[in-house]
Amino acid sequence: MKSEDETPGAATDPSGDATDPSGMETAPRMELAQLKAVIEALMFASPEPITPRMLYKLLNDEPREDVLAALNALKADHVEGGGLHIAEVAGGFQITTRPEYHEWVRRLFNERSASKLTVASLETLSVIAYKQPVTAAEIGEIRSVNTSGVLSTLLERHLIKIVGRKNVIGRPFLYGTTKEFLIRFGLKDLNDLPKIEDMAQQLGFEAPALLMERAVPEDMLPLEEGDVPEGSQEA
Repeated sequence: MKSEDETPGAATDPSGDATDPSGMETAPRMELAQLKAVIEALMFASPEPITPRMLYKLLNDEPREDVLAALNALKADHVEGGGLHIAEVAGGFQITTRPEYHEWVRRLFNERSASKLTVASLETLSVIAYKQPVTAAEIGEIRSVNTSGVLSTLLERHLIKIVGRKNVIGRPFLYGTTKEFLIRFGLKDLNDLPKIEDMAQQLGFEAPALLMERAVPEDMLPLEEGDVPEGSQEA
């Protein structure tokens, strides 16, 4: 006959560890502080922004509500003070340096000038970011220069991709930005883009009038097999 304090389901062995009905021991739940530390370590080590979905998969022994609570607590810890903060980037979270310390961080990497984008590349990238999807001819009209070489560079660096073809004679390629673009510039999504005037001022050029005009939606044709060079559709 069962005693009043016996309950079906999980039991406890003599050592105090929880067991499931089959008799197998289950991993004890982490304390909030430990879970926060694990998430912080994963976020720091991940080469890309880490999403809640990734955390749920990596921490599948922990209840999802505990993982989410630890993530929110970790974000709160980084709201003020210190040189780092947690930024929401491209659908995930990333530990980054605070914007106000950009100048000091830039000095650290000053010698790596070869990896920097040229002014021409930045201008072209800004046109694509604000006018996408956009063709090479439209970019050239806005910038008043040939952009073929710059487009190749941006494709190689996975900052832009070919997203389709414009439904006009010749079916020219249409270009758009990538997830790597969001990560590189610390943007949650394209809605986080600054005003065109502010972007032009930061890049040191006057925004062309055509860039300021709101784009008229165009029919976009889907890409066909063999249309896109290898690597140019990277997300």
